[in-house]
Amino acid sequence: MYAVIKSGGKQHRVSVDELLKVELLKAEKGETIKIEDVLMVVDGDDYKIGQPVVEGASVEAEVVEHGRGKKIRIVKHKRRKHYHKEQGHRQWYTLLKIKAINA
Repeated sequence: MYAVIKSGGKQHRVSVDELLKVELLKAEKGETIKIEDVLMVVDGDDYKIGQPVVEGASVEAEVVEHGRGKKIRIVKHKRRKHYHKEQGHRQWYTLLKIKAINA
């Protein structure tokens, strides 16, 4: 059984006992959150597709940790123009453990 959820402007395919990194959420470590934006639920041959979300479906997840991802380097350079710029970025994330899929 798996579900497709929307979080942070992105879609994620999740199943029970899976670890998932999503954009930073305002929740405490160890807290259980309920995700209502379920786009699709598949259980074997039975599937439900929402328009845009599946009515009454939700995904329960536990917040494992908050952190920052690996550094991404951004380099801008124009040849022969004496222009060179470097920048870095580290994105904040929340690590979730999926506990249950309620369809």
